[in-house]
Amino acid sequence: MTMTIRLLLADDHPVVRAGLRAVLDTEADFAVVAEAATAERAVELAGSEPVDVVLMDLQFGPGPGMHGSEATALITARPGSPRVLVLTTYDTDADILAAVEAGASGYLLKDAPPEELAAAVRTAAAGQSALAPAVALRLMDRMRTPAEALTKRELEVLQLVADGLSNQQISKKLFLSQATVKSHLVHIYAKLGVDSRTSAVAAAATRRLIRTP
Repeated sequence: MTMTIRLLLADDHPVVRAGLRAVLDTEADFAVVAEAATAERAVELAGSEPVDVVLMDLQFGPGPGMHGSEATALITARPGSPRVLVLTTYDTDADILAAVEAGASGYLLKDAPPEELAAAVRTAAAGQSALAPAVALRLMDRMRTPAEALTKRELEVLQLVADGLSNQQISKKLFLSQATVKSHLVHIYAKLGVDSRTSAVAAAATRRLIRTP
């Protein structure tokens, strides 16, 4: 007898959730048991509902709400937690590393064909890693050239620079001294071959290391 994989859909767009449900309902071994429009609600439902896999978006609407990676970390930190499969439009190094470090079992892009999505859900449910080919390639490229790759912290700093934060604001948000923030920026400039914040953001955006507004 085939075991049913119970799913939680976490995405702030009702149309996206409806589309996912329509695709997933065609699989005999899948059952969508809950939906969440916010990351906070996803964390709540993942702890209270009988869920095997959470399909987690990364960005939940405008405003200061919880990020999908934060929700993933909270969900996977619990004993016997469901697996989390990130399903997003973002393929930047900053997003990928944050999700993987948070404990995501997989990372898929929303333009993945239905059969790839179904296979990723089954792989995640089995406790294995399910990465989109493009995502796996980016991670492999980082491993091949570790000296040139920005660290997760450097990506965090640069993403906040791109978001318009000053060094002082970055230091408060990341609980770092301003001297440490400056040190990270020096390393970032060296790795990207640039000499200013603007050039660093432009170079990182071109290489899809960070998101830009």
